[in-house]
Amino acid sequence: MKSEIAARKAAGQDWLRAVPGPLHAWLVPIAIVALWQIAGGLGWISATLLPTPLTIAKQFVSLGLSGELWEHFQISILRALSGFVLGGLTGLALGLSTGLGKMAERTLDPSLQMLRTVPLLSLIPLFILWFGIGEFSKILMISLGAFFPMYVNTFLGIRSVDVKLYDVSRIFQYSKLQLVIRLIIPAALPNILLGIRLSLGVSWLVLVVAEMMGTSAGIGYMIQDARAYSQTDIVFVGIIIFAIVGKLSDSVVRLLESKLLRWRETYKG
Repeated sequence: MKSEIAARKAAGQDWLRAVPGPLHAWLVPIAIVALWQIAGGLGWISATLLPTPLTIAKQFVSLGLSGELWEHFQISILRALSGFVLGGLTGLALGLSTGLGKMAERTLDPSLQMLRTVPLLSLIPLFILWFGIGEFSKILMISLGAFFPMYVNTFLGIRSVDVKLYDVSRIFQYSKLQLVIRLIIPAALPNILLGIRLSLGVSWLVLVVAEMMGTSAGIGYMIQDARAYSQTDIVFVGIIIFAIVGKLSDSVVRLLESKLLRWRETYKG
């Protein structure tokens, strides 16, 4: 019985083995794009509401050749990275403080957990009133979005370190600094890297909102401007840019995880 099930499973995977490994992740997107192009080409879908992938690709090339896309992209990248670095480093520092110190946990963590439950979008009016609609306001909003995933995962990673490892550190007579550098941070690294991945994702999400809040440049502004003139193909160009850059940044962190966490044995599926 088990051999029959294994044979059926192997037979079902034969077609996948014929496709090169790096292309496996592209099978579903390619199928969706092909069906989308066919439906649009046959007129089943309105070109105004949902332009075909070919039309979007032509607009992508046109914006790239004109230099407009690169100009908006540079500004968006700078805003997202500035907010991520500011919020991520602050979240890492406070996560380490509350994770390592009981006093910091008792005094800071309750307030931070309370602020974490406040919807970020509800703070937009306050940001506008306090800081205006300039660059500082946008970067600060992005940093606030990046802060909490980094803080929570850093704190959780430190508090998830096996207590038996502390007993081992006493045998080696580690100082407090050695304990943090050689034991706590390496053991908490999986959670810290997860916090980086989540913070990067949130940074891109908040960037869209920040650039639609009131600006004259950026991918979010390009999307907002295209929506006002019903240029749906440009809207899709902006969405694709966000998707590609978000995926690339996530892949970089995953590559970093594979390098730094080789010692960890986990279920591979």
